[in-house]
Amino acid sequence: MSWIEIIVLAIVQGLTEFIPVSSTAHLKIVPTLFGWSDPGASFTAVIQIGTLVAVVSYFWRDIMRVITAMLADLRRGKLATTYDARLGWMIALGTLPIVVVGLVFRHQIKTALRSLYVMSAALAGVALLLAAAEWWVRRREAARIHGRDIGQVGWADAVVVGCAQAAALVPGTSRSGATILGGLTRGLTREAAARFSFLLSIPSIFAAGVFELLEARKDLLSSSQDAVKLLVATVVAGIVGYATIPWLLGYLRTRTMNVFIVYRLLLAALLWWLLTSGRLTP
Repeated sequence: MSWIEIIVLAIVQGLTEFIPVSSTAHLKIVPTLFGWSDPGASFTAVIQIGTLVAVVSYFWRDIMRVITAMLADLRRGKLATTYDARLGWMIALGTLPIVVVGLVFRHQIKTALRSLYVMSAALAGVALLLAAAEWWVRRREAARIHGRDIGQVGWADAVVVGCAQAAALVPGTSRSGATILGGLTRGLTREAAARFSFLLSIPSIFAAGVFELLEARKDLLSSSQDAVKLLVATVVAGIVGYATIPWLLGYLRTRTMNVFIVYRLLLAALLWWLLTSGRLTP
């Protein structure tokens, strides 16, 4: 890839990793629209490490508290003795579904499921589910029933949101979109659902990035120039991603998901038209 492709795709990754519009779909759609080659699932997974560093940097204090509490649990031989420890073990539980599904269906995720038809359907389908969740949340708010915050996340919430994260392995679904949707259906506030989504992303993004880097290192790091480009893409994605996190949390504190829902539907419709008219190949 050229330097222009590298920088553009890194910015796209940083912008779309955390907002619920699917970074994987955008990293497939943008090159297709510009006539560039598909960067591939491995490139996508590796530059996500940049956004992983962004999450870890932003939530550093929370992460350290959780790790310290979990280690204290292990020393005592007990689990979930404090809120921070419980949150850590719930993140571990919520990560299991995506690990299992990712290993079982990794071939399909890298091949057939990267079709633009699949992405178009996923973009529209999750948009409709988010619209239904927003309708339910607004009814709940009208009845003055307050959603639960991050301190009230439970084991059932972790399982539901974890399964939603596994479903996001289908390109176009959006990991953040699916996990926020899962949190909303469990009665969390929009901000709490997004915050738990960020924390839950850490183990899965780390595992996927390292796994793909090791498996595809001969292609990704075939020359020193390729290695430099991959490093630059990862750093740029991390910087842009770090700026996106506080913006999204602040946005969802006072606003609905409607703008993302409309964007997903418009993008799905545009993509479907381009495909059926023959202007794009799937």
